[in-house]
Amino acid sequence: MKSNLTLGQKIAYGLGAVGKDMVYMLSASYVLYYFQDVMGVNAIAMGVILLIARVFDAFNDPVMGVIVAKTKTRWGKFRPWLLIGTLTNAVILYLMFACPPTLDGAGLVAYAAVTYILWGVTYTMMDIPYWSMIPAFTEGGKEREGLTTLARSCAGVGSAIITIITVMTVHALGGGDSKAAEIEGFKWFSLIVSVLFVIFTVITCIKIKEKSTAEMQTVSVGDMFKALIRNDQAMTVTIAIVLINSSIYITSNLVLYFFKYDFGGAGWDGSYTLFNTFGGGIQILSMMALYPFLRNGLKLSNTRIFYICLFMSIAGYAVLLGLAFTNMANVFLLFIPGFFIFAAAGLLNILTTVFLANTVDYGELKNNTRDESVIFSMQTFVVKLASGVAAFVASICLQFTGITNIEDKVKAAAEAAGITIEEYAAQNKVIYSEMVESGAKVGLRMTMTIIPIIVLFVAIFWFRKKFILTDEKVLEISDELAERRKNG
Repeated sequence: MKSNLTLGQKIAYGLGAVGKDMVYMLSASYVLYYFQDVMGVNAIAMGVILLIARVFDAFNDPVMGVIVAKTKTRWGKFRPWLLIGTLTNAVILYLMFACPPTLDGAGLVAYAAVTYILWGVTYTMMDIPYWSMIPAFTEGGKEREGLTTLARSCAGVGSAIITIITVMTVHALGGGDSKAAEIEGFKWFSLIVSVLFVIFTVITCIKIKEKSTAEMQTVSVGDMFKALIRNDQAMTVTIAIVLINSSIYITSNLVLYFFKYDFGGAGWDGSYTLFNTFGGGIQILSMMALYPFLRNGLKLSNTRIFYICLFMSIAGYAVLLGLAFTNMANVFLLFIPGFFIFAAAGLLNILTTVFLANTVDYGELKNNTRDESVIFSMQTFVVKLASGVAAFVASICLQFTGITNIEDKVKAAAEAAGITIEEYAAQNKVIYSEMVESGAKVGLRMTMTIIPIIVLFVAIFWFRKKFILTDEKVLEISDELAERRKNG
């Protein structure tokens, strides 16, 4: 069937995904660093804020879904919330990264908590209608599947842009890598991202026209847990997703600290950017080329590819840990473990979605109910839950390794010299990695490698013991369902 969507409509919807995930990645990857390392919030306090906010945000998703579903306006039910959520989220994003430098102590913690929680609420306000509106302007089948794939790809582009350019751009806008410069740089960078976010969403709202008859299935938290209890394979995949994403997010939360305080050097930000550029490219290529090659070229089952991915990740973390105890003078050496970790992450993103889709058919065969919307609502729920847990683990690492105290050392030295921190840093060409004790570096390396390895082995053990939906089993279920439907 020919698509009814114009090229302009597809581009407009894709732009919305680019802007949306630029905002999400800026918050997800840099809010811990900004408040803890730049502004000086206690690492444990920041970890608790992130954990509570993400768990609250995960439970808030179904509530927002109900609100959107009950909305009726002349502009439809989705676009008003998409625009309102974008405008409020853009403002909160800017305020979050424009924290008044005069704040300290309890005031700083309160500011971080309030702005981050509000950011999560307003992001959900626009994220739910963005994805839920697809059935409102597509005819289904290939058109709907193609637009979803396009939007997911554009979201990946938005995430990659922020991952690659943030640190270098912040330093350029702020005029250096001192604390004062980073405060200024993050403020201007967040403003630029916020403005682009609003522009892209406005284009989406103008070009996309939803049908007046569009309906939206809503899912409650109770529905999610009932579906998990009824569907043991959905439970298996959900727990696997939590374990896998927790391991990935622990490393992604700490990799910036690794480059600044461990790998180090005066040009650490350039090395960090180069590493992320390589990783982002590998992750995209793994989804676009490596998965089709393994699946269609080598004819491997999805289950086998899944285990290959987990062992690739483990091997990558092991190599990274080994390299960490050598003279890491060349960033290109880190590309070796980076290849395995990023490629596996890209493949796992596809595989977990496929496995979840297969549990829908399994649930229909077993329970005579097709919980499609419930199952896929879980994916967002558990990913947010995993990111909160990972941020908390990362904050504990930062606190107990003493890395969070490096700025105190610089401040004390500056006070002893009777000058400001920025003047001291400029005069002495402060390189933070040279001020970190070897024990702290070891703790950082072990947290971002050994803990993920352990968690991934748990995921392997869990999956091998519980998962039964092999390619053959999926075909068998599909045939049984077809026969059941045929017989009425």
